Amino acid sequence: MTTSIPSAIKLHKRSRLLEVQFGHESFQLEAEFLRVLSPSAEVRGHGNPVLQTGKLNVAITGVEMVGQYAIKLIFDDGHDSGIYDWSYLYELCRKKETMWDEYIQALRGAGASRDPDVSVVRFFQ
Repeated sequence: MTTSIPSAIKLHKRSRLLEVQFGHESFQLEAEFLRVLSPSAEVRGHGNPVLQTGKLNVAITGVEMVGQYAIKLIFDDGHDSGIYDWSYLYELCRKKETMWDEYIQALRGAGASRDPDVSVVRFFQ
């Protein structure tokens, strides 16, 4: 499988979007989406993923190149350990809706919220 290499990456701080272009295809990825699906060990949990909650208002404060194969995103909540290689970044772009739906379902299943100011109370019968 050939890895696509982005032709442009732009951070839109005000709208909290990362615009990624692969050839003639352009994608917009929200900071929250990128944060909760970070490829870091903190999120992936060494094979046992850790559900990220309360990231609704997170923003990207910086983008750094990692060699010629990836970027590192710096978030305003202090998270900066995810290395988004081109293959994973392309997967995020192409499968955004599916990956986001899976995340929302995981939140619901855990009785958790995207909003850091909301506590979800579950009642059992």
